[in-house]
Amino acid sequence: MGQQGDFLQVLQEQGYAMDTLFPSSKGSSALAHPELTTGTTVFAMKYADGVLVAGDRRATAGNVVMYDRTDKVLEIDRFSVMAIAGVPATAFEMARVLEHSFKYYRRSQLQDLSFEGKLRALSTLLKNNAPAALAGTGTVVPVYAGYDQLEGCGKIFFYDILGAEFEAVEYAVSGSGSSTIRGILYYMNRWGTGPVAGLNEEDALIFVLRLMTSAAEFDSATGGVDAQAQLYPIVKRVSAEGVRTIPSDRLKSLYSEKVLT
Repeated sequence: MGQQGDFLQVLQEQGYAMDTLFPSSKGSSALAHPELTTGTTVFAMKYADGVLVAGDRRATAGNVVMYDRTDKVLEIDRFSVMAIAGVPATAFEMARVLEHSFKYYRRSQLQDLSFEGKLRALSTLLKNNAPAALAGTGTVVPVYAGYDQLEGCGKIFFYDILGAEFEAVEYAVSGSGSSTIRGILYYMNRWGTGPVAGLNEEDALIFVLRLMTSAAEFDSATGGVDAQAQLYPIVKRVSAEGVRTIPSDRLKSLYSEKVLT
């Protein structure tokens, strides 16, 4: 009674040996919070034919690479995707809840949930997850992109950990490599050859590969491109035709012909 703090703090106050329960490479002084597996860089940007959503493949726990084949761009329904940065366990569960909720609504009401309804559903999940996010054990900072059938256009939204939503005019970025990508996108739109929203699909895909390569250069938690291991970012297109995954063979060809040269 009278104890405050998170679950790990309670265990520590009760005399449990935290270095035995949660080994850490940082030493016993940093054991109050063990290193959690987190996903890193994702972003969405508008281009001439819709929206491209991309994510690197790396999941990390502190300075350890846990997995290099993570899919961080999750298809929620035929017209929307959620790109995740943060704790994958929490984000994947959110994606499953959204997918089943949207599917149930479509089957029971014989129509798709409105775009605004989809945004509210994700906001509610993030709000309900706020205690875990504030405790540092379930932080998710997603980017949501979809095609609004009513208005006939692709849209991008980003969220904070408490569920507040914000519409992005041209692009949205999340994760540890976001500062690099955001800076390049700002420069291109302000002083470059033209807004990225005007790029055709091939040029937009080349630009996506260059952005992810740049982020990986300055952020060790971002996987980037590993041509030797045949690892390329997950890239999905959202348009009036629905969600389509860009084949890795096409990314491989564009990377070797247009990015490396």
